[in-house]
Amino acid sequence: MTSSRDALDDRVHGSSGGTAPAVQRRRLPLAGLPKPVGRARSFTADALRDWSWPDAEDAGLLVTELVANAMMHAGGPLELVLAISPAGLRVEVSDASPDLPEPRLPHTPGLPGGHGLFIVQHTSTRWGAVPHDQGKTLWAEIDRPDAPTG
Repeated sequence: MTSSRDALDDRVHGSSGGTAPAVQRRRLPLAGLPKPVGRARSFTADALRDWSWPDAEDAGLLVTELVANAMMHAGGPLELVLAISPAGLRVEVSDASPDLPEPRLPHTPGLPGGHGLFIVQHTSTRWGAVPHDQGKTLWAEIDRPDAPTG
């Protein structure tokens, strides 16, 4: 886990000094809404379809886990932010808890519970958490499979 909030943006902007490709963002306020996991998943599916994202299944699972973790461990999610760039997809879920997540180790697949962050680690390229005055934001990034390298 890392606390860098700008990993994807750093990869997009690089150090070439040129104009960076546009990053598109979509926000979904979730505070107090019923069924936030389903709403977040549907919102994500619509955005990924609009953006022609090549692997919507993994991204949908990632959003589901982050929002579900906020429900179970942080009093509920406040907001979901999706950002897409030529380099990849970034998912952010904010909640009001100041407690940073810690994956349960060792991960024991045969026992219930403790799988959310394990799934986040294995479906994302990078992930982390950033504390702020209102609580924290968990973020995860998936590199675009067809992104140009360099």
